[in-house]
Amino acid sequence: MPTGYEAHYDRAIVCELDVTKRTSRPIVGYTTPSAHCPDEMPGILFKSGHLEGNRLYVPTQTEILIYSVPAFELVTVVSLPFFNDLHHVRPSRSDGLIVTVTGLDLVVELGFDGALRNEWSATSEDPWQRFSRDTDYRKYRTTKPHLAHPNFTFYLGDELWTTRFEQRDAISLTRLGRSIELGGERVHDGVVDDERIYFTHVDGKVSIAGCGSLRVEDRIDLADFYDHDSLLGWTRGIAVDGPGVWIGFTRVRKTRFRENVAWVKGRRSLPTRVAYFDLASRRLGPTIELERSGMNALFSVLVR
Repeated sequence: MPTGYEAHYDRAIVCELDVTKRTSRPIVGYTTPSAHCPDEMPGILFKSGHLEGNRLYVPTQTEILIYSVPAFELVTVVSLPFFNDLHHVRPSRSDGLIVTVTGLDLVVELGFDGALRNEWSATSEDPWQRFSRDTDYRKYRTTKPHLAHPNFTFYLGDELWTTRFEQRDAISLTRLGRSIELGGERVHDGVVDDERIYFTHVDGKVSIAGCGSLRVEDRIDLADFYDHDSLLGWTRGIAVDGPGVWIGFTRVRKTRFRENVAWVKGRRSLPTRVAYFDLASRRLGPTIELERSGMNALFSVLVR
């Protein structure tokens, strides 16, 4: 079940995949109200979500939405003035919400009523030295360039971690000084499965780190599963399923931050899609294209 995004798009959607038929269909559509987004050229989208029990937690750029599943009824919307370029939301260990506020280089814990419980900087600096608590950042299209660009959180036991796009690492927010150095291209999801953490790199690689060692123990180039030299696309969402992983890819389009796509090198980009990679046999499994379903960019792949 992927959730998707593309800047300047005016509708966020969730698609449901039929793996057997290799088809997708939109099952949720959402448009951010004008009070919660910039007045001009808002990017209305879903970023990285979390599925737990009968709840789907998913952010737009400036809101947290909670849906009941499988009915996909909207249960809760939380939007606060400091929300800008949200990238991920998940439940906290203390019956709240962990929200990655990428636009402010910040991770916060909220109650379900929006009350602020905790906040952690993704850099060595206090983000409120650069930003103001009195400003409504929902009205800002971007606060780039970001110093860290945190984009995903995960737990190791009760220890909260975040990935950092710019530093190509993951850091502990609750036990300072602990980190996982990932290297390579810029990094996204850190999904914990058993004793391993699966990270995506935007250029089509997956790093697998040990929960105990806090080191990369395997690195997989997804291009090796293909017999051509096409550009795989922006690689973000990942979900572990059996002996392999589902990966979400977004067709590469132009960006004014050219340093983020230096690895593109003029190759033709494949379409926005979800694909299964059998890591045991190193074989490419089902691929499901999403653009016909109205999804032109993708952040999350969730298995239920």
